[in-house]
Amino acid sequence: MQLSTLAEFQAILAECQQLFTKKHADYGSSWRIMRLPTITDQIFIKAKRIRTIQEVGKQEIADNITNEFVGVINYCLIALMQGELEAKGETNLELTLDTIQNLYRQQVASNEDLLMKKNHDYGEAWRDMRVESMTDLILMKILRLKQIEDKGGKMLVSEGADANYRDILNYAVFCLIQMNNAK
Repeated sequence: MQLSTLAEFQAILAECQQLFTKKHADYGSSWRIMRLPTITDQIFIKAKRIRTIQEVGKQEIADNITNEFVGVINYCLIALMQGELEAKGETNLELTLDTIQNLYRQQVASNEDLLMKKNHDYGEAWRDMRVESMTDLILMKILRLKQIEDKGGKMLVSEGADANYRDILNYAVFCLIQMNNAK
């Protein structure tokens, strides 16, 4: 039985948040020191590794593609949280677990809303896509983000950075759903 997209999204994000919370216990909010371009580069590194493994068909390091997609999701959420904190003028680098969990949940809820709207309009087209194709779209969105950052966020007609982080997050979730359903 196939779960609904929303239920699948929520299950994956619950796993991502669980890992994020455990990493917070280990490292605190050390990610607060990163600038948005650094976070974008972290997402790029993970997506590039996924594509390399897909193309080569083997890997040398134990972390599997699933873990890399989870990393992409969590780094997108870090970018969205960081952007929101910066917009509010928040300079405190050490945030409480409660604060971070609330920020995380707020960003997930915003993404969930976007996912459902786009899923409606596109008719779940992603379910007929290959994981490799969605990986390419993730990489394309990252390159767009780099252009946005290099231009200081000044775009003529294109969406801003937040929209690209949200699209990357959703594509990574779709990849995980596809991979889970293929098992």
